[in-house]
Order: sequence, then C-alpha cells, then structure tokens
Amino acid sequence: MERAGLHQRRQPPWSSGGEEAYLKECWPLVEKALGEAHIKASLDLIEGSITVSTTKKTFDPYAIVRARDLIKLLARSVPFEQAVRILQDDMACDIIKIGTLVRNRERFVKRRQRLIGPKGSTLKALELLTNCYVMVQGNTVSALGPFKGLKEVRKVVMDTMKNVHPIYNIKTLMIKRELSKDPELRMQNWERFLPQFRHKNLSKRKEPKKKSVKKEYTPFPPPQPESKVDKELATGEFFLRESVKKRKKMEEIKVKQAEALTKKQEERNKAFIPPKEKPLMKKTTKAPAESKLDIEAIKDKVKKAKTKKLGAPPVNPAPPSSTATDKKKKNQSKNKS
Repeated sequence: MERAGLHQRRQPPWSSGGEEAYLKECWPLVEKALGEAHIKASLDLIEGSITVSTTKKTFDPYAIVRARDLIKLLARSVPFEQAVRILQDDMACDIIKIGTLVRNRERFVKRRQRLIGPKGSTLKALELLTNCYVMVQGNTVSALGPFKGLKEVRKVVMDTMKNVHPIYNIKTLMIKRELSKDPELRMQNWERFLPQFRHKNLSKRKEPKKKSVKKEYTPFPPPQPESKVDKELATGEFFLRESVKKRKKMEEIKVKQAEALTKKQEERNKAFIPPKEKPLMKKTTKAPAESKLDIEAIKDKVKKAKTKKLGAPPVNPAPPSSTATDKKKKNQSKNKS
C-alpha cells in the first residue's frame, strides 16, 4: 500500500452555519500549514467532511496523526491560531468526553459552568498553571499543550465532574509550582504541603433510635413453641377431671379478683391521706444594735452645710453694738410697765 493511500476523514458537528463559514474562511491557512508537512487536505461542504491524506513527498510518518488531531480540534470549535500548534513536536491534544459522567442535565450544566468559572477565571487559571489551551464546548473539553499539562487538565476536569471543586486542584498546582523552584524540596515528598480534600456532604438519613441486631444465621429452624396440651401434660393438669379443672380455674380467677380489689382500694385511700406538711423554719431575727445618736455631731454637720450654701449667714454672727442693746432694754422696760 502506497503512502499516498493513508488518509483520515473527519465529519465535524456542524449544527449551524457559523462553524462552516469559519472553516471556509480559514481553510487556505489550514492547507498552507499542512502543505509544509506534505499533507493533502480537502474540505467537502456538501457532504460536510474534512479529509487529510499523505502524499509521495511526506517524510514524517507521524505527520498524518498530527493532521488528524488538527481537523479534530477544528471540528471542536478550537480557533485555527491555537489548533495549528498541534503540528509542533512538543505539543499534543486531548479530547475529554464529559457528557456521560453526570446523568442529571441540570447538574451537568452547573458543574461544567463551575469548570469555566465566573467570566472564565477558573479556566484561565488552569491554562496558566498547565501551559495548555482549554476549550469547553458542548459535551467535550478540548485541551492542547505539553503532555505533563494535559495530564493535569484531565485530572481537574474529571474531578470537577465528580463534584470536587476545581479550586482544590488549582491550589495544589500552585503549591507544586512553588515547591519545584526550591532545589532542596525537589526530591522530597510533597504530601505534607498539599491540601487534602474531604467530602462534607454526609448522608442525611437519620439513624433509628432502636437498632435491631441481626441474629447469627443458623441452617436449622427455630424450635416449635409448646402448645396448650403440651404445657398441661408437663404440669399434669391434662390427667385431672373436668370438675377439678373448673375448680382450679375458679380459684385462680378469685385470686386475681382479690388482687385487683386491693389495688383499687389502695388507690381510693390515697385521696384521704393528708399530705406531709413541711416543718416551719423559725426566722431568727437579730436585734438591731442600739445606735447611739450623737446630736451634737449632727448639729455641727447642719451648720457646715449652711455655710457652704451661697448667701448663707455666717455661723458665728458679730456681737450686737451697744446702741442696739440699749434700744432693746428700753423696749423691754416699756412692755413691763
């Protein structure tokens, strides 16, 4: 079989005319890029397929595989500027299928949006840490970059679809990036530095209060319970006469009735029993200590308080003048007369 017979065909999922128009626009650039590796490419818009094949001038045996990856990325809406990097030797691509990982459609959309992040911030951080180009489109995630970075991208995507937030893996990648710069820690175990993720959503089922303990399995059936006749045969009542049996039953009934009467009588008598009174605690009142009032001290305090007030007369007033005393004496003599 000649090398020119090797070909790869790809039918892109064209749901609208936008992707078809983009491919038609950038197809000359695709043919030019593949022509450098001597790979022939053809675009069939009527059938809706892209075909790449080798020629007699093709010298790289792996070039046809790289051309297949190129049309695979173009079919997954990856821009030509990024998809053409697959033709480089140190580049690889990975198409991660995420459509079947989650059954519920609403849950799938939420987890896919969590992978992208607000305004694509999570996806951008992942691209910077892994040096890969990541494109989330429909039920697949297309990644393009070095082999080591593709491995990390696949791990983050799979964990995100398993309800593990991508921030944990991004933190781990950031810590590994910093630890790899230290030559002393390069050959050591990094488990003590990496964050450990634990599931917090425990089962919400309430455990029963009384747990039934399962008995040990035995191949033999349980023993048959004794019947009434067997019990009578064991006690000897089976061989008694009917009159004796009736008499014995009546005696048992009378005993039970007597016990019931005594219990009822006790309950009735409880209402007539007076409750026990609590003993009165005698209050020991201590006689107040006779406080001797110092009247003179109180007077002094009142005088001092008066002096502090504004406009109060002095405590020790000035002695009256001689003229005032003479007038008082005259008034007193007149009143006497």
